[in-house]
Amino acid sequence: MYLPKSWTADRDRCEAARIPDDRDFATKGDLAKAMIQRALSSPLPIAWVTADSAYGQEWRLRRMLEEAGLGYVLAVPKSQPVLALGRIDLVIAQAPDEAWERHSCGDGAKGPRIYDWTAAKLPAIYDFDGDQPTHDRWVLVRRSLARPEESAYYLAYAPVGTEVAELARIVGSRWAIEECFQAAKNECGLDQYEVRRYPGWYRHITLAILAHAFLAAMSATATTARGPAETVLAPLRPSPWQKSGGSWQFTVPHRHTGGKPITR
Repeated sequence: MYLPKSWTADRDRCEAARIPDDRDFATKGDLAKAMIQRALSSPLPIAWVTADSAYGQEWRLRRMLEEAGLGYVLAVPKSQPVLALGRIDLVIAQAPDEAWERHSCGDGAKGPRIYDWTAAKLPAIYDFDGDQPTHDRWVLVRRSLARPEESAYYLAYAPVGTEVAELARIVGSRWAIEECFQAAKNECGLDQYEVRRYPGWYRHITLAILAHAFLAAMSATATTARGPAETVLAPLRPSPWQKSGGSWQFTVPHRHTGGKPITR
């Protein structure tokens, strides 16, 4: 939970809201680092981190990920400086036409989300990377097909041999998080709380996320267990289509014959 500095500086206010004493002010970048470190200490397999520009412009976060050996694709503002090259938008503006590639960054509600992409590797930093780097640093941009003037910029750190299509896929994976939040709001009331104290907020958020995880697991299990034949809805009544000899005919019950079928 992000708490503004004006709150954490007012300990009486924090006490009234029953905010724990160990909850101090932290930037979004600091919160992200704490969350990532907690994930790294778990048995979960983690290979990539992606986030919006609120986190991408935090160089300390990027450095922490590099030291942990994690790949990342982080959005940055167009004014983001690139070491020894200048602003990222000016660097990308120099890209030749043949440097652009067309890739999907994943399926959306209307099918594949296709954009034009261009990327370039940055020189290795010897002090950090050594003689045989295991990862490359990239600048990356996504450009809309319908509105070419709309672009999004990224800094990336990826294992040697990674291709642009894979970087695009990582960018698209971030939308799954937004979709999960929206689903949790719609299905489990994630945002439907009216609380005055921290414990109430914490319990509501925890239970709502737990309920959403349970529903997602149940849905995935049911989909896996259900065979293709079970996904076809059974008709509510016998089909009027009947085959006789080599042709199809309609058979319907006649109301004046006690329900006995007649053929037309």
